[in-house]
Amino acid sequence: STIQKQRQELQLLIAELKDRDKELDDMVAVHQRQLLAWEDDRQKILTLAERCSLLNNELNKRNEIIKSLTKRIKFLESQQNDSKATLENTQQKFKELSQKVTDQTVHRQALEEKNQSLHCSVLELSARAGQLQAREQELLTMLKLKDETIRETTDHITEFTAKFKKLASALRAAKAEGFTLNKEKQDLKLRVKELILETNKLKDDLCEKMNENNKQQEEIVHLRQENSSLRNELALTVEKAKRKDQLLQSAKAKQARTDTELSNLRQV
Repeated sequence: STIQKQRQELQLLIAELKDRDKELDDMVAVHQRQLLAWEDDRQKILTLAERCSLLNNELNKRNEIIKSLTKRIKFLESQQNDSKATLENTQQKFKELSQKVTDQTVHRQALEEKNQSLHCSVLELSARAGQLQAREQELLTMLKLKDETIRETTDHITEFTAKFKKLASALRAAKAEGFTLNKEKQDLKLRVKELILETNKLKDDLCEKMNENNKQQEEIVHLRQENSSLRNELALTVEKAKRKDQLLQSAKAKQARTDTELSNLRQV
């Protein structure tokens, strides 16, 4: 009966050893799969790290482009401010020249009125000279005086005519200068419009680059989060592998004890 009991115990131990061998084979297969999964995760992490490095380089390049565009926008804004100041100075000069032209026009009108009055006086004097031809002998002395007056008036008229010609030439020069200033003003307005359009275009480009930069930053943050989650999963996998190694060691120790007991039983 003792031998029968020992045989039954040996059969139970053998069955348990078979179960333990099967469990060990399953654990080894699972461990192999986990090692393959860990290697796959490690390759994914290396790929993601390389992609993150490339994205960081691209981000640095885009930042440099944004800095250069910002400097160009500041330069264009300074040019626009200078153009505005030049345009204001030109408008002020144009106003001053317009005022001068207005003053000269008023002066010219006054001279024309005076010339007209002198011309009327000459006509009146001529009429009176015609009326006084009958009394030429009697009023010869008076006529000579009148002739002197007419000569003086004619000299005044000649002088005023010369002044009027000078004023007319000055007026034409002022008009030409005003036309030139108007043309320069129009050119400056067109240049300012072009600068404004270019500035708006650069601002749109900057906004587009900023949006693209934000998208890339969001993608980098997502990749970092994914990298962190993969690292956590890798840590958990390593922890599970360590626990399975511990279980394997304990199973090996248990198997060693079982082998020892089986050896003892065989000796018995």
